[in-house]
Amino acid sequence: MLRRLTRWAVAAPVALALVSGLSACGSDEPGTSASASPAASSASSSALTVFAAASLTETFTELGKTFEAANPGVKVTFNFGSSATLAQQITQGAPADVFAAASPATMKTVTDASMAAAPTTFVRNKLEIAVPPDNPAKVDELKDLTDSKVKVALCAEQVPCGAAAIKALDAAGLKVTPVTLEQDVKATLTKVELGEVDAALVYKTDVLSAGGKVTGIDFPEADKAINDYPIAPLTKAPAPDLAKKFVDLVLSQQGKDVLVKAGFEAA
Repeated sequence: MLRRLTRWAVAAPVALALVSGLSACGSDEPGTSASASPAASSASSSALTVFAAASLTETFTELGKTFEAANPGVKVTFNFGSSATLAQQITQGAPADVFAAASPATMKTVTDASMAAAPTTFVRNKLEIAVPPDNPAKVDELKDLTDSKVKVALCAEQVPCGAAAIKALDAAGLKVTPVTLEQDVKATLTKVELGEVDAALVYKTDVLSAGGKVTGIDFPEADKAINDYPIAPLTKAPAPDLAKKFVDLVLSQQGKDVLVKAGFEAA
């Protein structure tokens, strides 16, 4: 069963307390050691933790199920979110095996800290304008987002989808004043789904995954703001063999088929 990792910073003290308690119990039985327990070693090797950009939620969840089916007994845990936030968590010591980012810049944060192996670009993604199905603001093209009457949501600048939006707007010579800046692409898209904004700049893949909840509008400047997605095993991965296997799955033809079907462009 797939599990989603929540706040590692909150969970870490609890885990440490549990380990401490187990050690105390072990001290009552001479000749035993929690660190040398075969069961503990087996449990560690059968868990895989993947940190991945929010825009990979649907595809990586599917690939996680495929991975578990091919590796009986292995449990895959995902932490989906802003690539920038995930990179920061990794460099601060969050336990993880694999990092898949939505931009080379966020991956560089991790590789510069010598915490990831050489990354491989596995897909690319580009922006669309997402609007509610009835498109109340009658948005047809990128310049319509400059109208002060149109409520627009964007990703924050430090987030890959936000950096891509700025690049696309600059390419068009346009200035947009958003009513909200969100910390990842899913949160940005949710503003459209809930009808809180008239439009948002999000990835094409997120528009497709939303189904009929939003409508996507292509615009030519999106071709000048395409994001490369790199993936890499982490150097301090608790399960390095499983990390390599998962990366291999993502890079395989099977992995590419899942990603391209979801709207990603092949690297």
